[in-house]
Amino acid sequence: MVKDEQPVNILLVDDKPANLMALEAVLEGMNLNLIKANSGEEALQKFMLEDYAVILLDVRMPEMDGFETALTISQRDPSRKTPIIFLTAAHENEVDKTRAYAVGAIDYLLKPFVPAVLRTKVSILIDLYRNAEDMRELIVKLKSRNQELETKNLLLNAKLSV
Repeated sequence: MVKDEQPVNILLVDDKPANLMALEAVLEGMNLNLIKANSGEEALQKFMLEDYAVILLDVRMPEMDGFETALTISQRDPSRKTPIIFLTAAHENEVDKTRAYAVGAIDYLLKPFVPAVLRTKVSILIDLYRNAEDMRELIVKLKSRNQELETKNLLLNAKLSV
């Protein structure tokens, strides 16, 4: 039986409302909760409140840029595992790309990007996120079942030794 997939949270971070709207349009129909932030500071506030499958993060923002935002996110436990895809309209720059990976990004895309490429990358990350959730649930069930069996084993041994 296939279980109904619940929407997962995706954090979209860009200081330009038009870019956020464009990201929404690209990700439309993917059964996602798209949470938007207009700055690095706002992204961190929202990040503290929810669990996210993916973060799409603009590089160039006033005050707190994407690098600083990603570094703060990557230093938190367990959030350091949240995949971050940087999006930038700046020209391709190896220094920025290297810096993005150093602060925890898993990808670095130039705007304008091919929508199908971003959708595919996000879709793969969502599948990984859901698989990890399933594994966590299974581990909890197995630990519970193991504890139950250990208890039954102790009771059985106690009865046998009487």
